[in-house]
Amino acid sequence: MSTPPLGLEQLSALDEHLTEQERLIRASVRRFVRSEYLPQAAELFETERFPLELVPELARLGVLGASIPGYECAGMNSVEYGLVLQELEYGDSALRSFVSVQGSLAMYAIYAHGSEEQRARFLPAMARGEVIGCFGLTEPDSGSDPGSMRTYARRSGSDWVLNGTKMWITNAPIAQVAVVWAKVADDDASGAAPDRGASTIRGFLVERGTRGFETPRTRGKMSLRASETGELVLDECRIPAANLLPSKPGLGAPLACLNQARFGIAWGALGAAKACYESAVDYVRERRQFDGPLARKQLVQERLVTMASGIVQGEIMALHYARAKDRHGRLRPEQVSLCKRTNVAVALDAARQSRALLGANGILLDYPPVRHLLNLESVFTYEGTHEIHTLVLGKALTGESAF
Repeated sequence: MSTPPLGLEQLSALDEHLTEQERLIRASVRRFVRSEYLPQAAELFETERFPLELVPELARLGVLGASIPGYECAGMNSVEYGLVLQELEYGDSALRSFVSVQGSLAMYAIYAHGSEEQRARFLPAMARGEVIGCFGLTEPDSGSDPGSMRTYARRSGSDWVLNGTKMWITNAPIAQVAVVWAKVADDDASGAAPDRGASTIRGFLVERGTRGFETPRTRGKMSLRASETGELVLDECRIPAANLLPSKPGLGAPLACLNQARFGIAWGALGAAKACYESAVDYVRERRQFDGPLARKQLVQERLVTMASGIVQGEIMALHYARAKDRHGRLRPEQVSLCKRTNVAVALDAARQSRALLGANGILLDYPPVRHLLNLESVFTYEGTHEIHTLVLGKALTGESAF
């Protein structure tokens, strides 16, 4: 005789370790995602459209720059913000990516590395969703090795002039401000592009409408189709000195921003995994083959148990690290790498296993697994590839660099 299935939240007992406010924040975002996003998720994926009309509601929920204190931001703790991203990615990785880039990359860069004037000018408007931001680090020939970037900036009077191209930039086609990282020559009097080893990296705020700044959209994606992805093309793009981020020069500033985003991804990816797992459980309980429901078959149960185990373990690790982050103000980069690497791999495997359990129906957009599967192939790669995080951990564990 069949019995009601045990849910993942019952299995993990996570709620016993959450505060009432953390549960309330999760519940409010969950209602929004399931009532406003999920009914149109397949159509948005198919038509390659991000629902800009939902941005005001995202702002009202306080999820834009949610972890930033002050400046009209919600000031959520790490657990609250992680739960928010998990619920958003239950809907779609594109929805979570929009919020991650807005808050953990663009807004965090301005908050952590900008001037007080820059914070006051941009952060409240970005928290309200009136200004959308993006983060320009990756280039066509510079992905996992950002230090090899070719985008450069030179002084021209009291201004800065930027040249270069950034690629695979979430929110680029719709952003009003881009945080762009560029090389600056140690001695830029010549106005030439700096040589490697004779330069440092600085951050700049480039606003839409600036002459020489274009954001062409990336076409033909088979992943993150509901996300606005594009390039940042800078051709003699002149910006005022006030738009230079005054942070300490070097790669440390952009990498600190990436660390913020990676930790959020470790939470978010589990939302996609949960959506796939729950759709698979519902399907195999209803689908009948060989005189009984698929859920009664041993090989089916083995797949579900493996998925559930990975999700629960990943959630416990994310919670543990989030509490540690709130206690100490930061995590070791290796801890963030472990969390992102592990949980994205768990999510991608859950999407693949769920797709298989749905059989031919698994390739239809009527069901979530194939959409999450395609999205997670990108999540597996961005914010540090699986391989790069492996090498980060390998170096930490052995003391030897394999880069």
